Amino acid sequence: MKKQQPGQGPVTIKKYANRRLYNTETSSYITLEHLAAMTRAGRDFKVVDAKTDEDITHSVLTQIIMDEESRGETMLPVNFLRQLIGMYGGSMQAMVPGYLEASMDSFRRNQDQFKSAVEGAFAGSPFAEIAKQNMAMFEAAANAFGSAATGAGAAAGGLGPTPAAPDAGGKDEEIAALRAELGKLQDKIEKMGH
Repeated sequence: MKKQQPGQGPVTIKKYANRRLYNTETSSYITLEHLAAMTRAGRDFKVVDAKTDEDITHSVLTQIIMDEESRGETMLPVNFLRQLIGMYGGSMQAMVPGYLEASMDSFRRNQDQFKSAVEGAFAGSPFAEIAKQNMAMFEAAANAFGSAATGAGAAAGGLGPTPAAPDAGGKDEEIAALRAELGKLQDKIEKMGH
């Protein structure tokens, strides 16, 4: 997620006591929605308390996620949230952030390959449009989280894949396995339609 643009460095956002956010790059007041859009666009920023100069980026990003989740755009399954909360204060707490970040990085790296596999599996079928819409939702979900979010397995109820990158042969095998699974799903869908 390294798409930096204007100014190339992280933008400093100042948060004032009245909860207003001020973008020092554009010299304008912005909202949490603006910060969410900046995140989706790959623009790095740092939010600081205007009075103390304390870095409060983490709490602001968490607030953006809470706002998205409260609008019905839920992406974090309840079971995943329970597992995550259960790890606070435990012996594994220090390892979780790195694991989640590596899992999401792996997820984003494989996103294009997954997209190609799904599009190839449904090409020419009556379900091609449905697959295209699902891929758009998949991309929106991936973009909404950025690199510091949860692991890819969260949607499946787990904490994500192992962060180790597979070798080139392994990726071909993964793609072949995905295509086979998608073929099975397509067969089931076609049987249900008859």
